[in-house]
Amino acid sequence: MPDYATFIGKIKQKTGIDLSLYKEAQMKRRLTSLYEKRGFRNFIDYYAAIHNDPALLEEFLDRMTINVSEFYRNAQRWEVLDKKIFPKLLSGNKKLKIWSAACSTGEEPYSLAMVLSSHVPLRDIAILATDLDAGVINRAKVGLYPERALKEVPPAVVNKHFVNEGHYYQVKDDIKRTVNFKQHNLLEDRYETGFDLIVCRNVMIYFTEEAKDQIYMNFSKSLKPGGILFVGSTEQIFNPAKYGFESEETFFYRKV
Repeated sequence: MPDYATFIGKIKQKTGIDLSLYKEAQMKRRLTSLYEKRGFRNFIDYYAAIHNDPALLEEFLDRMTINVSEFYRNAQRWEVLDKKIFPKLLSGNKKLKIWSAACSTGEEPYSLAMVLSSHVPLRDIAILATDLDAGVINRAKVGLYPERALKEVPPAVVNKHFVNEGHYYQVKDDIKRTVNFKQHNLLEDRYETGFDLIVCRNVMIYFTEEAKDQIYMNFSKSLKPGGILFVGSTEQIFNPAKYGFESEETFFYRKV
């Protein structure tokens, strides 16, 4: 589809986002349904509209990023983090450097802070949380979530760290203060270094193999030796040694 190739080039020029690094069939399907809903006939017409309308550009960015999240998603993995990974990491260092990459609307970094707060005081918790989409970062900073986002959270944690506001739950300020939200493009921007733990879950499935390779290499460089990468339940790394990792637990990889 030549107009999609042209669209990719123009979007990279305008936003710095390289759509060629995302799986083409998935992205094309998602964006075609969006432009058809808005009454456009093809990618060229759609780009012309995006170029001149900030609201359409914002909607496009929101659609191409993956904003499906919930607290303690795949609860068994969080149990492993709580009972095995955090104690091991904390045995050598009481103040961990943690990055929640592609954090979406903030459920993941706030979950990290809640789990870690049972091991160390809140004043010793500082989590970097990043996403490509400025819109979801702004929603994450507010910290207000529908009841369904908390379905995996133990009742005691809900009572301790949330304020109930009807059908919504507000993350308490002491947890919110532990997380620093920033915009970041995993495919383009510089990565910080010296992390003890990087969490990047349920986003790699949307990238091409080439893009995944690049991101895993960068994560490896960003971790301290002995640091842990925690991935999603559909994102097992089948050749961890290629990136300098060893399997620590299922879906947890340690930098050698």
